[in-house]
Amino acid sequence: MQKSKSLLRIVAVSISLLVLALPVNSLASVNPGLPDFTDLVDEVAPAVVSLTISSQPGSVAPGQQQVPDIFRRFFDTPQPGSRGVDPRLQRPQRPQDQQRFGPLRQSSGSGFIISSDGYIVTNHHVIDNADEIMVKLADNRQFQARVIGSDAMSDIALLKIEANDLPKLSLGNSDRLKRGQWVIAIGSPFSFEQSVTAGIVSAMGRTNGAQQYVPFIQTDVAINRGNSGGPLLNMDGEVVGVNSWILSSGGGYIGLSFSIPMNVVKRTVEQLREHGYVPRGLLGVGIGRVPPELAELLKLDRPRGALINNIEKESAADRFGLEVGDVILEFDGQAIEQFTELPPLIGAKPPNTKISLLVNRWGRQKTLSVELGELATNAVAANNTSSAGNGLSNALGLTVTGLSNLQLERLGGLDGGVGVTKVESESAWRAGIRRGNVILRINQSKVMNLEDFKRQVARVKPGDTVALLLLQEGNPNYVAYKTELKR
Repeated sequence: MQKSKSLLRIVAVSISLLVLALPVNSLASVNPGLPDFTDLVDEVAPAVVSLTISSQPGSVAPGQQQVPDIFRRFFDTPQPGSRGVDPRLQRPQRPQDQQRFGPLRQSSGSGFIISSDGYIVTNHHVIDNADEIMVKLADNRQFQARVIGSDAMSDIALLKIEANDLPKLSLGNSDRLKRGQWVIAIGSPFSFEQSVTAGIVSAMGRTNGAQQYVPFIQTDVAINRGNSGGPLLNMDGEVVGVNSWILSSGGGYIGLSFSIPMNVVKRTVEQLREHGYVPRGLLGVGIGRVPPELAELLKLDRPRGALINNIEKESAADRFGLEVGDVILEFDGQAIEQFTELPPLIGAKPPNTKISLLVNRWGRQKTLSVELGELATNAVAANNTSSAGNGLSNALGLTVTGLSNLQLERLGGLDGGVGVTKVESESAWRAGIRRGNVILRINQSKVMNLEDFKRQVARVKPGDTVALLLLQEGNPNYVAYKTELKR
């Protein structure tokens, strides 16, 4: 017995000495711990920028969907003098701004450079209704940015600054992301520039009511006010998402952060560069989940697919034979498990695209061929009606947006019009035109849509006097002003 105990002591001491003698690298291989992000951050941080947004308080574009308070308060930087922000960090107002438009409201956000000649990606809600956008680079240089295009439905905006040889980020493939994968975010929370946070991918394909065309990436990366528009990066230094919003019941970070997948961003940026807005396909159906009881009645093997609850008149769904009660099981060969998976697939297709649908119609499966319509957009119109030389987007000095049928209906059943999203001209401002007004006529001609607006503006020369019939706070009102001369 004594010999056995002595032998056990000798074995225990030998094992202890062996462990102590192991190299540090050997122990690390057994328990590698957390990854080291230092080299990755050094590589990518120079291409991350901070944004300062100045805007004149006023109404929102007609029919434009407000960002819910629970989301907005996480991304709007408090005003000078409020708790948590040093007033000295805020860009001072220019005297001419105060004189012309009154006190400016300022907020901040983040963005990142995608090309060496100055193209920058951020969120739509960061720059929405901006009168001026200032971009600060990691090396402290500052530039004023112009908006190439902005898309509310994907919450993506494309900016441009006049600079060359800039650091840029590589754009990754968000479809390759998996739950549990390490990711990092870089941005300017509470105006603390170049802040880095890390976490893992929690889930894919999340949705919210404001952006039904975006299958969000959910992470537990710490995101706060000012992070919005910044990059979400994988361990290879590739951008896999754009940080957009968080969900919180108490106003603080609780580990639920959501980013726009990079594959959605790439398609959006491409369309913004080409058109200034994002054309999307439209099926024209209202959809919902398939309850278990209905799945049994429809002879489905389990509750799955998108149940059609409503079909818009004269839509693609109406023209090509879809019916209320149909369950869409596949969209162009891709299976639909949850009904929320369908809108991003439709929105990713250009208008007039022919697609196939596999539907379950009360127990029988049918394959239908459908040509998609076009979804009306409330994105800012491209500035392709330049007034050549006076620094304004067009002769009227107004940036406008198209209005959907639903927006026109909410505005009292209008048969047409375009909404003012920005007043660039001092003459137009003095005449009383404001963001949120709806232009119904230019001189004697009706303005039904963006194409009408562009055609009629093309006839206006700098220095001409124009009369606009506007809808202002629900009332029609004519205003007249002289367009600004070339400078």
